Amino acid sequence: MAKRSSATRGRQAPAGATAAPIPASRPDRDAAGEAGVGVTWRAYATPIICLLGLAAATYLTVAHYTQSGLAVCPENSVVNCLKVTTSPESFIFGIPVALLGAIYFVPMLALCVPAAWRSANPYVAPARMVGALAGIGFVFYLLYAELFEIKAICLWCTSVHVLTFLLFLCVMTGWADGRAAYWARLDAAA
Repeated sequence: MAKRSSATRGRQAPAGATAAPIPASRPDRDAAGEAGVGVTWRAYATPIICLLGLAAATYLTVAHYTQSGLAVCPENSVVNCLKVTTSPESFIFGIPVALLGAIYFVPMLALCVPAAWRSANPYVAPARMVGALAGIGFVFYLLYAELFEIKAICLWCTSVHVLTFLLFLCVMTGWADGRAAYWARLDAAA
């Protein structure tokens, strides 16, 4: 006799009827109630976002330390990368914000590779969420500084802000994906 999952146990379809999928009781389970530990598109999108963010933040860091102009960034009244990247707000505790951005994307990349999305370690998904929340919080601070204190926008900085926002959206909407392996491990132990 085939073992039925707990989601379908005791429920029989009428004779001749096709069985409709039973809604999953937990977000990490499929329609049959089986644990799904595969990865979704987020596990492939988030590392790409992290790599792009790391590349842009690294470019901004190199430009900061070499005092070179930033490519494709006009210097007019509203868009002025030089004004933003050399302002007093471009440092936090004496550390360039661009360097902090590059440093931010390194652990986020490690937390966002497909293996991390499949990880049964109970700390990976919460760490990814905390990182995404910290990143978007920092973006809000930097946007405030650009719009109200510096009164100029840096296109390169904006690209990092957009990538951080996309990363935040992927991580927040993928919470169940990140916890699936953890729940599967608990079910296996039970």
